[in-house]
Amino acid sequence: MIEIAMSPATTTLTISGDLDLAERDQFPEITARVTGLRRQLLVIDMCRVTFMDSTGAAFLISLADSGRKRGGATVLRGCDERELFVLEVCGALPMFRLDTEHVCPPVGSARV
Repeated sequence: MIEIAMSPATTTLTISGDLDLAERDQFPEITARVTGLRRQLLVIDMCRVTFMDSTGAAFLISLADSGRKRGGATVLRGCDERELFVLEVCGALPMFRLDTEHVCPPVGSARV
């Protein structure tokens, strides 16, 4: 599940569950919505992501690329080492700012 929240300068995407091939049908619509909002800062909250594959990474890369073309920035919040590794393998990690000070809220079930 992907939720979109807005403030005057920021769009925040909160992602829960898997970010993978099975979820790809919703990526174009979400990308269009986020791009249409034209906020300078996109924060992607990954605290509740349980799995991300290269399809999910491509989605994040397309969001960051769209923002960069408009002069904006994309921040990843709550990424774990697995997700950062996928983005690094894709050569895309430099496209993102990392929020290293964010502490994810506790959830009912621990990440595996």
